[in-house]
Amino acid sequence: MIKKMRLVLTITALLILLSCVGSNHVLAEEWQEDFNIAGRKLTHSGESKYFILLPGFQTVLESRKEKITITVLNETREINGIITRVVEEKELQKGKLHEISRNYLAMDPETGDVFYFGEDVDIYEKGKIVSHSGTWKAYVHGNKPGLIIPGNPVVGMKYYQELAPGIAMDRAEVVGISETVKTPAGEFRNCLKVRESSKNESAVFEYKTYAPGIGLLQKQDMKLIRHGYLKENSASR
Repeated sequence: MIKKMRLVLTITALLILLSCVGSNHVLAEEWQEDFNIAGRKLTHSGESKYFILLPGFQTVLESRKEKITITVLNETREINGIITRVVEEKELQKGKLHEISRNYLAMDPETGDVFYFGEDVDIYEKGKIVSHSGTWKAYVHGNKPGLIIPGNPVVGMKYYQELAPGIAMDRAEVVGISETVKTPAGEFRNCLKVRESSKNESAVFEYKTYAPGIGLLQKQDMKLIRHGYLKENSASR
């Protein structure tokens, strides 16, 4: 009887582990960097659980010193034959423009995984562009697409978001999938929480939280103050 119970428990544990793998991701000590992009049918428009990739959708986060506005633009960019959506991030520090980045993203509609194919970055000082630090493109100089956010996250997942050696090697670990967060825009439940770091600076990290049906909710001390579709895009929806 004891042997049979041990066998049942072992099989149950294996089934639980397999159910957690999902979305082509494997729980492991190593950071995942191969996402089988060639075997997927990606789209530049759609919604996943934690990310909206539809033109005109915008989220705004703010703290006492910083503000970030994320806007899904009505623009696309082809990268190595893949049509990606352009998502703009505009960052203010102490009320002054600090950075504008144009991020290139595509989604797997089957899994909800959202992939990152690079970005163009403008760094500002006193209203003028002084640097393009952080700019990278997938399939150039050995760079590869990363996973910006999984559609079916499991606590313990570890994956690269950017794979541009020497430029950007950001990565994320899922640390929670049932978080509750209060923001000026309301209280949100069942949120995804990730711990982001970089292979280039492993001692530096930050936490981000994503709300179902909205996206980025909190980044360190910045919290969501509003979200929704811009007026000029609402008529076409």
